[in-house]
Amino acid sequence: MERESQRLSAADMGGLAAEFVEHAAARARLPLDYSAASLRLVDRLIDGLRRGTGGRDQVSGTLVGLGAYVGEVLVRQAGAVWVDLPPEHLLRTVFAQPVGVRMPDGRVWNPLGRTVNRFEVGAQESLQTYFLTLHGGRPTTATGRLGSAADGVPTRAV
Repeated sequence: MERESQRLSAADMGGLAAEFVEHAAARARLPLDYSAASLRLVDRLIDGLRRGTGGRDQVSGTLVGLGAYVGEVLVRQAGAVWVDLPPEHLLRTVFAQPVGVRMPDGRVWNPLGRTVNRFEVGAQESLQTYFLTLHGGRPTTATGRLGSAADGVPTRAV
């Protein structure tokens, strides 16, 4: 996955997520709708990968697709944007990825790396919990929906 992930760019990530969703829907009719709730299904998919494979190298492409999907959930639901990390940037070394997502408050998170952690470590690295506990997204409104500037809700986390 390391070699493959080094070729990734922020501009590619939405397309990679869409390709993964299209493939998953065609193959298994999975309801991947970019909602926070769909991350529970992603957790279960990774559990299946863990049981059915000999190691990370055998599923690296699938993990990249899943990681792109997780990042797109952050983009669509929490107001994040994909960013390229320059080669000399500290986070590129820490993340072991050339991309991350920047939340509205400026924090940068690593959905690709977190997806790999979920595969390697297991249930305690839940991606649904990751989303629900991330800092820096758009605040929720009184209805429980995530706010946006168009809703008059501040985009800076309080």
